[in-house]
Amino acid sequence: MKSIIQQNRECFVCGSNEVEEHHIFFGTSNRKQSEKYGLKVWLCPEHHRGNSGVHFNKERDLEIKKLAQETFEREHTREEFRAIFGKSWL
Repeated sequence: MKSIIQQNRECFVCGSNEVEEHHIFFGTSNRKQSEKYGLKVWLCPEHHRGNSGVHFNKERDLEIKKLAQETFEREHTREEFRAIFGKSWL
C-alpha cells in the first residue's frame, strides 16, 4: 500500500529525492501492519539511518509516530490503533 501520510517520493524531512522507504512502526508484526495501513514515509539516508535519522533520534521518531497515528485515526478509532499497534503515541 502507498503511504497515507505522504504523496510525493521525497524525504519527509528535507525534500531530498534520494530516498528510502521507512515503516513508521517497525518490528516484525508492526512492520507488516505499517505496510497494510500505509503508515510509512520516504526518508533520505541521513534522516532514515543517519545520526539525525529516525532510528537514532527519538524526538524525530516520536514526531512521525504521532503524525501517523493522527492520520490513521481520521478513518479509524484510537481503540483500533491500540489493538493493532499495542499502544497509543498520543
